Amino acid sequence: MKTLIAAALLLAAPAAAYAQDSGRITFEFATARAEGAVMLALFDSADAYAGRGAPVANRMVPVGADGASVTFEDLPAGDYAMRAFHDVNGDGQMNTNPFGMPTEPYAFSNNAVGNMGPASWDRASFRVDGAVTQVIELK
Repeated sequence: MKTLIAAALLLAAPAAAYAQDSGRITFEFATARAEGAVMLALFDSADAYAGRGAPVANRMVPVGADGASVTFEDLPAGDYAMRAFHDVNGDGQMNTNPFGMPTEPYAFSNNAVGNMGPASWDRASFRVDGAVTQVIELK
């Protein structure tokens, strides 16, 4: 009987360890307008976030009366950061004025703000080790 219990515990250990190593990130976007879509990219390194690599995932989420929400599942534990913009006119691009300033709402994870540009990795990054939810204000 003891051998059977010990074997069951050994078999269950890898599954339990895997469950603790995977993470889930949910972003809930508050928007001023119930139209268009939120376009976002999720990054797992400072280099990728700075444009020297690819995002872990990209999503386009339709905006409804309650804003928009997206969940990324089965992510390895680690540091992540997100960039997003509200594509109000549905052209698939972040529109800017002649000086390069965004004319559509945008945001970063942690509701981080930048200084004369996008928020830095240090401000936008956060740890994922289990389930994480962030409410993001698009501005």
